[in-house]
Amino acid sequence: MSQKRQAWLNVVIAAVVMLATLPGRTQGLGLITEPLLADLKLDRLVYANINLWATLLGALLCLPAGHLFDRFGLRSPIAAILIFLAATVFALSSVTGGVSMLFLLILLTRALGQSALSVASITAVGKSFPRTSGAAMGVYALVLSVLFAVAFVTIGGIVSASGWRRAWTDVGWVLILFVTPLVLLGLRLPRPAAVGMKVEPDPISIGLWPAVRTPAFWTFGGAAALFALVSSGLGLFNEAVLAERGFDQKTYHTFLAVTTLIALIGQVLCGWLSSKLSMKHILGMALFVYGLAIAVLPLLISQTQLWIFAALMGLSGGMITVIFFAIWGQAFGAKHLGRIQGAAQMLTVFASAIGPVIFARCHAISGSYSPALWILAPLVIALACFALRVSMPKRHNGSGLSNLAVSH
Repeated sequence: MSQKRQAWLNVVIAAVVMLATLPGRTQGLGLITEPLLADLKLDRLVYANINLWATLLGALLCLPAGHLFDRFGLRSPIAAILIFLAATVFALSSVTGGVSMLFLLILLTRALGQSALSVASITAVGKSFPRTSGAAMGVYALVLSVLFAVAFVTIGGIVSASGWRRAWTDVGWVLILFVTPLVLLGLRLPRPAAVGMKVEPDPISIGLWPAVRTPAFWTFGGAAALFALVSSGLGLFNEAVLAERGFDQKTYHTFLAVTTLIALIGQVLCGWLSSKLSMKHILGMALFVYGLAIAVLPLLISQTQLWIFAALMGLSGGMITVIFFAIWGQAFGAKHLGRIQGAAQMLTVFASAIGPVIFARCHAISGSYSPALWILAPLVIALACFALRVSMPKRHNGSGLSNLAVSH
């Protein structure tokens, strides 16, 4: 197989690896939350606290996972993490009670799935297309969206037909029998020249701590974190938010389907735009549209306005997602990509954990979710303006030292 074909195969495998994070993601756990609570006779507030702290503590694995991938490569570490995650999923499917045991198992699914495997998946694409990752990340995001859609329907059907324990057992076997062999047999990092990367005699990449000290890291990482905060809080209470505006449950379900479809269009659009515009300009436009959308949400009064809002949310959300996947290798190089993406992923996990808390507290204090949206919208738009002018790192080759300059 040619190196370029291998690079594109890596994109598909990386999407499958990201799908394998499902047991450790909020959407995945959401598939089994209600039957699990009923089965274990667990208080909803207790479970919410378990999930919050498991998410926050699990995020701490992002940094060491990134270091692991940079030092030892991707194939063997990913396979090992998949096996440990499968064992955790099997254990969770057999749990019969005990808050401490449930907390430990959910913590492990968050740490191994949402944190470590997410970093691995994004790093695999970034290292395969270190300087031309925009189109690759667009394809990656598109494949990933389709895989998650199929998984939600399939696993949801198993939960309904056979119960959550059978569904989680099946997920564990898929991790062991399908995803792990796929990674071991198929994942190979190509040589840079084969995927359009100019070979330099003394390539220099920016390390984690120099990267963290750049405005670009905090602009792109902050944008992804702010997006995660809003989308997690809004996602958890989306039905209630729309109900405040007079929309019923059926409209809410249609809204989810429409925004998901439009997000796919946004992902493809971002991949195309990346060949024509800089990432910072695409990010600035996407953030401005996203901020505008959440600002007008409390003002919606008609179906037409709702679908315009859905279009704005879907397009901007899809674009921000692809940018988060693609920017790190382009901005900081491939050598320390795992560490840098681990740090960025940790920011987004922290933000996604506290987003629902902010929305819930806002509703408890004011009786509405609107104040949270009106506070967050200006922050998003302000970050959009900053993104348009942020200085991007640029590597220079010289005497073997990493000389960091900025390009405007």
